[in-house]
Amino acid sequence: MYVETRGAPASGERPALVLIHGWAMHGGLFAPLVERLGTDYALHLVDLPGHGHSHQDATALDPAPVAAELVARIGPAVWLGWSLGGQFALRAALDHPEAVRGLVMVASSPCFVRAPDWPHGVATELFGDFAAALARDFRGTLDGFLALEALGAAHAREELRELRQQAFARGEPSAAALQQGLALLDRLDLRDALPQLGVPSLWISGRRDRLVPAAAMPAAAALAPGARSVVIDNAGHAPFLGAADEVARQVAAFLQQVAARARPNPSELPLPDPMSR
Repeated sequence: MYVETRGAPASGERPALVLIHGWAMHGGLFAPLVERLGTDYALHLVDLPGHGHSHQDATALDPAPVAAELVARIGPAVWLGWSLGGQFALRAALDHPEAVRGLVMVASSPCFVRAPDWPHGVATELFGDFAAALARDFRGTLDGFLALEALGAAHAREELRELRQQAFARGEPSAAALQQGLALLDRLDLRDALPQLGVPSLWISGRRDRLVPAAAMPAAAALAPGARSVVIDNAGHAPFLGAADEVARQVAAFLQQVAARARPNPSELPLPDPMSR
């Protein structure tokens, strides 16, 4: 699995940030955040198995073992997951709270499919339809998905152009990985696990998102202890493209909060023993 490390060295004051991309994409799509955060933070850009520079990695797209491998390789860090990538970041935070210092979910829901008790998802047949279409027309289906990701954004045409330019910059994703990713989006539901989330979390959504309803992130944040949600008015499904400055500002503020939590409170430090001199 390919991991590209960019930016400044990590430290106690400036935690590292792991970034996990969405379905059919790769870590290179986070270039706007690298540009804005790389001066101050170490950034680990992951290409999931079957995607980007990991397109020949046939490892199953299973969040638990993939997250465990990345935790072992990268060590303590804050994790950011976009769309499908959020399922891997959330799994890492739930399974490895000793290594995941904080969690940022960007346009990513604990449950992507609508249910009677969860109106914040897509129609149940959407991902199945995409899987069937993918088998018939690989490139055409991917292009249709990119259009859906850009739909609703304030600058949808520019965002779609950037998505198209970046999508195959590191090679085509494998068909098997794409089918596995659609199956994950269709079946995973981690809502019941959110009350046990032991790390601080930030949930970012775009109000114009036409793929993952913007209300999903505030609803998820309400289930997680100490979580906070931010809805960006003029952003769509990829807010780090259309509203990069705001997303970077929110992420940087969250990283600073995570670092502050790790610093000892001077009032709680033991007093020096005068007899030890």
